[in-house]
Amino acid sequence: MLEDVLKELHAGIEKAVEALRRDLFKVRTGRAHAGMLDGIRVDYYGVPTPLGQMATVNVPEPRMITVKPWEKGQAKHVEKAIRDTDLGLNPQVDGELIRIPIPALTEERRKEMVKLAKKYGEECKVAIRKHRRDANEMIGELDQGGDVSADDADRTKKKVEDVVGDGIKHVDAIVASKEKDILEV
Repeated sequence: MLEDVLKELHAGIEKAVEALRRDLFKVRTGRAHAGMLDGIRVDYYGVPTPLGQMATVNVPEPRMITVKPWEKGQAKHVEKAIRDTDLGLNPQVDGELIRIPIPALTEERRKEMVKLAKKYGEECKVAIRKHRRDANEMIGELDQGGDVSADDADRTKKKVEDVVGDGIKHVDAIVASKEKDILEV
């Protein structure tokens, strides 16, 4: 039973780290990539629809993203959705093609991006700590119910602390790597 608690903890930490990677992928580093627009939802006939499900997103050059909606009338909605994000992008509609120039990051904007990356890292650490609390509660319940011995419960709680410590170190390493990418000119 205690192994199941540890397996569940590992799975929870892995999910939190994966969510962190997804969030950090959206943070700008100065170069254009189609993944920057993954979180954008466009009002498509009253339904918030992911941009990738209603348009073709291309990166023709390192500082330019092009978006071509599959329906001609949706260009204005796509432009509005891109402007409303916190990415700081300024899309330009050219007929049915939307060009999104990616401006070079200023030092101030780079610092904002680093703060955003650290915020995502802290959210991930909070999620990991929540998984630790849940695991410790399950171990406590097993101990109180007499399903496991007190010594086994204590040893497992120490393992939980080790696993959580490793997870937090991993998160710190991921955030530090992203910070290095952002600050690289």
